[in-house]
Amino acid sequence: MTVETHQADAITDEVSTWLASEFASLLPAADIVAIVRSARTDLEGQIVPEAMGEMLHRLARFRVLRTLERS
Repeated sequence: MTVETHQADAITDEVSTWLASEFASLLPAADIVAIVRSARTDLEGQIVPEAMGEMLHRLARFRVLRTLERS
């Protein structure tokens, strides 16, 4: 495991925890974790690593809201 991989995992966990608490009453935590992981996969290699935290939070939050709109 590289330092970058460890940092990305920590960021993914942090964003998952943040969004799971924000949307706890609306969507299961497992669904939110899946959304965050998917967003991270989509962002990897597309943005500078320093922006991963903010961009991951923004993209994942958007996808959570879009999922809730479809429900």
